[in-house]
Amino acid sequence: MAKFNILLHEMVPEHILVPVEEEGKLLEELGISKNQLPKIRKSDPVIKALEKISGDIEPGRIVKIVRKSRTSGIATIYRMVIGE
Repeated sequence: MAKFNILLHEMVPEHILVPVEEEGKLLEELGISKNQLPKIRKSDPVIKALEKISGDIEPGRIVKIVRKSRTSGIATIYRMVIGE
């Protein structure tokens, strides 16, 4: 069975690991704390694929998700990585 990169699948929105040095500015712009972000588990297949690119992703890191929609254009959301 051939392996494929889940990040390249047409149904998976773009996932980008937010640099640590930009997290504070982002949270300030959003007017929230990190714990108020929606969560994504470290065991999520997309996070595992990102780890192959970026190295180990520790819980507490923020991931930017960009979704494209025919009706609403582009929607950007952020999630905080949590443990298994």
